[in-house]
Amino acid sequence: MDIKEIQNLIKFVAKSGASEVKLEMDDVKITIRTGSDDKGDSTTYVQQIPVSQPVAQAMPAAAPAPAPAAPTEAAPTSDDSKYITIKSPIIGTFYRKPSPDKPVFVEVGSTIGEGDVLCVIEAMKLFNEIESEVSGKIVKILVDDSSPVEFDQPLFLVDPS
Repeated sequence: MDIKEIQNLIKFVAKSGASEVKLEMDDVKITIRTGSDDKGDSTTYVQQIPVSQPVAQAMPAAAPAPAPAAPTEAAPTSDDSKYITIKSPIIGTFYRKPSPDKPVFVEVGSTIGEGDVLCVIEAMKLFNEIESEVSGKIVKILVDDSSPVEFDQPLFLVDPS
């Protein structure tokens, strides 16, 4: 149902003298209330109801877009398969330093042990130290300083050998 049809329906209901009309179709629910009881104003509510069929059609259209990106990322992943990925345990803001005037916790090439602090993640004004669960050497830092991170987002690649 397009906007012109809705406008025509509103005019028709207003002329008919009905105080309220409800219309429900597959993807649209319309309630038109005229103010003939109150002030003579009319109020219209239009609510779009999600329909499963267009969503199902949208999903296959969206799926091919990420598919070409996956093969381009597959080559580096195969090289990184020997590394351990340290992921974010929480949502927040990633910081490489304990404070702006202090040095970073780790750099690429740093040797780390279990329990070493790798970074801090601020969540709700609390700074959470992220400790290493493995020993090894930092190969890659995957997140920029002061950037937001999601739960389970990769932060570091560690070579355990």
